[in-house]
This record gives sequence, structure tokens and C-alpha cells, in this order.
Amino acid sequence: MPLVANSGLPTFERLRADGVTVLKKGRAKQQDIRELHIGLLNMMPDAALAATERQFFRLVGESNPIAQFHMHPFTLPEIPRSEKARQHVDQYYEDFDQLREKGLDALIITGANVTQPDLQLEPFWKPLKAVFAWADKNVTSVLCSCLATHAALQLFHGQKRRHLGDKLWGVFDHRVVAKHHPLVNDVNTRFSVPHSRFNQIDREMFDAAGLTVLVESETAGVHLAVSADQLRRVYFQGHPEYDTISLLKEYKREVLRYQQGERDEYPPFPENYLDATSQAIFLEYRDRAATALRRDQPLPEFPEALVAPRIDNTWHDTGEAIVGNWIGLVYQVTHADRRKPFMEGVDPDDPLRLLSPDPRHSP
Repeated sequence: MPLVANSGLPTFERLRADGVTVLKKGRAKQQDIRELHIGLLNMMPDAALAATERQFFRLVGESNPIAQFHMHPFTLPEIPRSEKARQHVDQYYEDFDQLREKGLDALIITGANVTQPDLQLEPFWKPLKAVFAWADKNVTSVLCSCLATHAALQLFHGQKRRHLGDKLWGVFDHRVVAKHHPLVNDVNTRFSVPHSRFNQIDREMFDAAGLTVLVESETAGVHLAVSADQLRRVYFQGHPEYDTISLLKEYKREVLRYQQGERDEYPPFPENYLDATSQAIFLEYRDRAATALRRDQPLPEFPEALVAPRIDNTWHDTGEAIVGNWIGLVYQVTHADRRKPFMEGVDPDDPLRLLSPDPRHSP
């Protein structure tokens, strides 16, 4: 079943325009299984706020046919916002205190803009700790994205992320390393994932924390890991939610920053993302723009429209499959006490037991 437009959030109309099925709240179909309520703690900066909503809503809505999905976006008031973004939040986002009253089946926590050398110094640190503390006792599973993964590793396991020096940026090949875990059931054993970050939790840090690494890359490191109980916390370091042109938008932003004197060096291309023709188009633009700057002339138009149709998406289907598995497991656990036919034999007092890998199939 699809997403349900349980609010007036403009993201729902945007998704409809993109071809995603979104039901109006009053017309949601009646079915034997109830809907799932999923929170989205959106900590992204203003420029990415709406895009991040759309990306995660789409990933959830297209991922699994089990239930109707009610999405509940909220943010942290401690994160600085422009007036426009604050109005968006005030009009369409929910209040965390109210969500605690209503309850959630699952929670997604996004990345955030970081300005301090230690995450504990960020204004979002204390309120994020409070969200994690509540979710740990009241939510079946928390899916952490990028910065949220780094925060959780530091908060729960004392593992502080490592600065990479240069930005890890591009689309990288990954391999499933725990093939029989239910989160990667029926998923391609090799697939691509976009990454965009300056910091990293290394494989050794995940191991030291007692977490199970499910997917990793020789170049980009760990992408997907899960807590020892198999589901309570799921960790993404990459960005399976990214749109096809998300990295293109990031590249454009960095080029503009260079042209405005906000960065010293012209940005490199995202790795494994642009074909040779697209790179040639951008190199020609770089030269033309440099000439215009020297002559104090207007800059040529950034050739985004020429390149966007040439970009292939090699990650969405697999990301959708993994999120679908996650939602399926959340549904099974939240419904274990109902003893549905497919739950026969599951101990209702220990529903997470159903997720324990069969020792006969250890990877």
C-alpha cells in the first residue's frame, strides 16, 4: 500500500507529480493490516529540508506493499532556521512532544549540518540524545542516516568518527558481506551507493561497538550495519535515498562557492558519477567561466540541463529493497503479539528473536 497524505505537506503533491501513489487521508483503503506510523527527524539545513523529506518519503512509499504509511516529519528547535524554513516547519511539521504521546512504529533520523569539531558541541546534540533515549524504549527500530549514524556510534558506543581529510564524494560499488541477514534478504550482492561526507566510522569502529556490518565498499567503507539485536538501530553511512541528480546539485553548489570565493580550489567531479561526455561539458564550462571572471563578464549558465539526462541511477532499487525489508521486519515485530499466520511459533515476549539469523546459514 502507498503513502497516505496525512497532512498538507507540499511534499505529497510533489511526489504525486513524480508518479508516486499517494492516497488522500479520507480515501485510504481499509485493509486487514493496520497502517505504520514512521517518524522522520529531519535535521538537514534549510536548502535540503524539503528535498530530504521527499527523498525519504519516496524511499518508504515505494519500498514495501505491506501497509499504508503515515509519515510524521519533525525537527529540533535548536537547529538554526531561516524565516522561510521556520514557517515551513511550523505549518507542516509535528511536535516531538505530541509524537511521544501518539507513538511511532519506526523512526528515521537524517544527517545535519556540522560546524564543530566534536558532535557533542553541536546545538542539536542534547535534544538528539533525548530523541534517541525515547526511541530506544518506545520505537521498534531507528534508521540512522549518515551524520545520525556517526552521532549514534559516539553516543552509544564511544566511537568517534574519523576525519578523512578530503571529501568522499561519488557513487561507489558495494558488496553484501552478511548475505543471510533479513535486512539484505533478496538484495543484489553487489550494488552502488552514493556517499558524500568528510568523516567516517571505520569498519574497526563498527566491530568494536559489537555491531553487525552488512554492506561495505573497498573504497567507501561501511555502508550498512545493524545493532546486535538485529533491528533496534539500523545504520546507513551512504545515501540510498538520494535522487538521481542529488550529487549534480551538490557539484553545482560547490562550483558556485568557488566562483564566489568561498572555497580555494575548483571542486573535483563526484567519483563514478559523470560519464566522459558530461565531464567534458563541465570542463568546457569551467574554462568559459574562468574567462568570464577574468574579464569581469557575466558567468555562462551552468550546463545542468545538458548533463542531467545523461546520469544513470544505479542505487535506488537496492536501497528501496533494503528499506522494504526493514519495514517488513518492523511490521512483523509490532504485530508479533497478534499471532498472524506467518508469525506462528514466534515468542510474543521476545519478538526480536524472529530476526536472529539461522546458525545453519552463517555467512
